[in-house]
Amino acid sequence: MFDIIAVGAHPDDVEIGMGGTVAGLVRQGMSVLIVDLTDGEPTPFGTRETRAAESKAAASVLGAQRLTMTLPNRELFDTVDARKMLAEVIRAHKPRVLFAPYPIDSHPDHVAAAAICEAARFYGKFVKTDMRGEPHFVPRLYHYFAVHLRMVAKPSFIVDVSEDMPKKMDALACYESQFSANDRNTGVLDWVRGQSAVWGGAIGRSAGEPFLCREEIGVRSVGDLL
Repeated sequence: MFDIIAVGAHPDDVEIGMGGTVAGLVRQGMSVLIVDLTDGEPTPFGTRETRAAESKAAASVLGAQRLTMTLPNRELFDTVDARKMLAEVIRAHKPRVLFAPYPIDSHPDHVAAAAICEAARFYGKFVKTDMRGEPHFVPRLYHYFAVHLRMVAKPSFIVDVSEDMPKKMDALACYESQFSANDRNTGVLDWVRGQSAVWGGAIGRSAGEPFLCREEIGVRSVGDLL
């Protein structure tokens, strides 16, 4: 059982979009499962074995567990089978919160991953079904931003990750095949750090991560707001 499930189309998506939030949730005593819908291969400098080792190391840095599903990279689609595969994970672990990629992106896999998450959340509560596990509907679904579009997001809220940025950057550094080994991606980590500073500045903190929620969000006290 996990309190939180964070889904990415590929290994490193969750770390880029919400690695600080994952580290913070774990630090606060919550259990987090990162689910990669694909193994991310092929890439110019990666192999399945390399990516598996890198993603495992990154999850360990954040204090999370990781599950890599077998859906195809670059050919990820919102199919009934994909929905059921993720719904079975949801039914098995019964999380309180589900995190998914932002649904608008130039990368088709990210768009598909967001749709699969939305559908799997709904499928998870089915009673008369051939899916394994007991019905479970995840109460909250939030979308993180790890997009390829040049856009300015309008989030529903921003999480203060000032304390957890070092772990986020250490986790991303585990993906040597994607960043240090690929000349085209050597600036990604600096970009991530810069984006975190921008979002942190928006809430008066040194680092932040933005999230979107399609549903209304309640708070127990105004004092909980920054």
